[in-house]
Amino acid sequence: MDFRVAIPARFASTRLPGKPLRLIAGRPMLEHVWQQALASGASEVVIATDDARIVDAAQSFGAEVALTRADHASGTDRLAELADIRGWADEDIIVNVQGDEPLLPPALIRETALALAAHPQAGIETLAAPLAEHELFDPNAVKLVTDAEAYALYFSRAPIPWHRDRFARGARELPPGIPYWRHIGLYAYRTSVLRRYPQLAPSPLEQAESLEQLRALWHGIRIHVLLTDVMPPAGVDTEADLARVEAILGAAG
Repeated sequence: MDFRVAIPARFASTRLPGKPLRLIAGRPMLEHVWQQALASGASEVVIATDDARIVDAAQSFGAEVALTRADHASGTDRLAELADIRGWADEDIIVNVQGDEPLLPPALIRETALALAAHPQAGIETLAAPLAEHELFDPNAVKLVTDAEAYALYFSRAPIPWHRDRFARGARELPPGIPYWRHIGLYAYRTSVLRRYPQLAPSPLEQAESLEQLRALWHGIRIHVLLTDVMPPAGVDTEADLARVEAILGAAG
């Protein structure tokens, strides 16, 4: 099955300026991400950026790269422009791999694309793993609930499902016998959905939770969820994250 990978990469980052070009094991972080995407078996891997410095770096290590507008409100909007630049067909499947995920397993990228292809009613595919107990009341750990066929019903920063009896008594542990899932922010899209997305008005649910995927559900775009047993390694947001990944990739290299 053919699928494509798009890697949105912005130079500006409040917590880690110039993040995509920070060196890990002697090479830009973005190059590591690009190599993971290539290893997934994608028929095309393209970096989308709004910064000429990233264009120059990507070209230096042999990547295909597109310069997109600087005024996009989200990475999804940037991918919609990229789809038009590249002339991708509406039925094409595009996996969005963030430019700060140098440890993302290539197999997971491919599995996400395959899962979307296997569910023609879905416009978007994403992932979830079992929620850890310490994450239950953590608003930074996004939870989700699905229907019986693993189509997303809702995403929230709150504990969902809300176990009325146990939580009303002040329980803080995971209720037994009930699936609790943590969202993993890897997405695959049908290109037709990417092209439609920038035209969709933000929803009040999205604004309340600050979760962009709720816009899709609000407007009737079905999201299928690939349920996996293991959380992939965390991405890079801080200097400490950079040091952690450097220790892993430096030792491997």
